[in-house]
Amino acid sequence: MKKFTAVTVVLLIGVISIWLLLFNVCFPLKYRQEIISASQEYRVDAVLIAAVINAESSFDKNKISTKHAIGLMQLLPSTAESLSNDKTIDLFDPAINIKLGVKYLAYLIKRFNDIDTALFAYNAGEGNVSRWLKEQGKTKLTTCPFKETNAYVSKIKKSLKYYRGRI
Repeated sequence: MKKFTAVTVVLLIGVISIWLLLFNVCFPLKYRQEIISASQEYRVDAVLIAAVINAESSFDKNKISTKHAIGLMQLLPSTAESLSNDKTIDLFDPAINIKLGVKYLAYLIKRFNDIDTALFAYNAGEGNVSRWLKEQGKTKLTTCPFKETNAYVSKIKKSLKYYRGRI
């Protein structure tokens, strides 16, 4: 059996440490309790919620998109208002943002009866997805005309395995 030298052990520990650091940068996980709570309330997989938050904001609760979507789940104020019937909600509050984002995602999953199609709608808009389905005579989407949305859905699907077992 080969013996490891002290230098080999130190190098191995260094490589593992760098890998773990990169893993946590690429797949952060914050607000675990808020995710679990919303998951239970709206019956949406907590792993999926974490993957959506990562794709939307990389867990940056203060993120604002160029289209004025706000917070962890990148909600438009108009969408959040329709979900909560409240114009004064704080979309920078992680608990509120996650709850409303998951409520909307749950609605889309139920509406389209397919998680992937719901993800396309979450990113590209419910109206666009409805139109694409009608034009294609389909009930589910596997791709769409928007490259950004295709990449978004692909990113979520790939990152599911990294969040499984962490929530």
